[in-house]
Amino acid sequence: MEHITLLIGIVIVTALVFDFTNGFHDTANAMATTISTGALGPRVAVAMSAILNLVGAFLSVEVAKTISGGIIDEDSGIRPEVIFAGLIGAILWNLVTWLAGLPSSSSHALFGGLIGATVVSVGLDGVNGDAIVMKVLIPAVAAPIVAGIATVAATRLTYRLGRGRAPEDTAKGYRAGQIASAALVSLAHGTNDAQKTMGVITLALVTGGVVAPDSDPPLWVIVSAGLAIALGTYLGGWRIIRTMGKGITDIQPPQGFAAQTGAATVILASSHIGFALSTTQVCSGAVMGAGVGRKGAVVRWSTAGRMVIAWVLTLPAAGLVAGGAALLADQGNAGVTAVAVLAVLACGTIWALSRRKPVDHTNVNEVGTQEPVGAVTAALRSVAPPPAGPVGSAAPEGAAETATERGVPGTAPEPEKTPTPTPAPAAAAASGASS
Repeated sequence: MEHITLLIGIVIVTALVFDFTNGFHDTANAMATTISTGALGPRVAVAMSAILNLVGAFLSVEVAKTISGGIIDEDSGIRPEVIFAGLIGAILWNLVTWLAGLPSSSSHALFGGLIGATVVSVGLDGVNGDAIVMKVLIPAVAAPIVAGIATVAATRLTYRLGRGRAPEDTAKGYRAGQIASAALVSLAHGTNDAQKTMGVITLALVTGGVVAPDSDPPLWVIVSAGLAIALGTYLGGWRIIRTMGKGITDIQPPQGFAAQTGAATVILASSHIGFALSTTQVCSGAVMGAGVGRKGAVVRWSTAGRMVIAWVLTLPAAGLVAGGAALLADQGNAGVTAVAVLAVLACGTIWALSRRKPVDHTNVNEVGTQEPVGAVTAALRSVAPPPAGPVGSAAPEGAAETATERGVPGTAPEPEKTPTPTPAPAAAAASGASS
């Protein structure tokens, strides 16, 4: 076996940088609902998620094998500079969507980058089309739908089981359930997403003749990838956490528990069979399912629509950037240097733009102007209107969450829903109509 060359070393470092951006880009997957409902403080939540991401990196290598020997043909003549270009495309798309606060797929950014760079440098023969369809595209469509449907059912079941119980009696149980399910999502995220970087590094080692084709990732690759994604997770992608926790729908503790449990089940099952799916899409689908599953909840469909557009654009956009980078990198050392310099400048520009309106753990739960109610939301509310009646009545299914919205410890009450004293029945009726 040959020694690691300077170029392969650059590829490894770039892969770990991508892993780092994957960590803070996808922190929201595990912790957005937990933070938004107040089950855990922001700093405690991201620290717990970071530790479990690191642990999850050691649980499996099936997804890493899908990356290193499934999507890209190791024997097609792919070179380390091609992998470098693919990683640059993935990193830049991750940072652009992070700046916009959109929970796009880091996984698909990586796939798109690798595919785009490989097609430009080697041709279509360097890409395994069957593997892309079976292990990337089909899971990309199916996983958020499955997670969303499962979470709708779980949310309705959760509220039905808690019907007639005072919110104070169930608050501690839901808080514990949210923490446990968030921990499970973090573990699943480490198992699935950290392996993608392991697969890229292993692919680079194979192309450089450092390890044999079809090899498992070496131990040092597993450790370094786990540490990189854990560090990124600890820093927290606060912009995307705000979108996931507050931008799609107003998550209450029972919904958060249902969403995280459904998402963790889908992610762990896919990791076991080697599907390199997007944990972001799974968790976003689960959050939308939780919004649809609670009667009277408002799903902000325009935000969801922007997310779906970002999902659709991720593969081609990262692929185009990576293809351009591959054209430069193919020119030799000068081209590789030019790609690196341009990438650093682009990353610096994105960071400077993010400082204009910073989002961190101190303001992550602040919500700006409310989205106007659109046609889809109005139609859903007409079918499942918000529950009416005094707080504490046990009849309607939504009564428990109405009370939860109005003051259970550990939740963030909405200012416009603060109850006001009504001295007469007529005043109470008028207040109910205005809400």
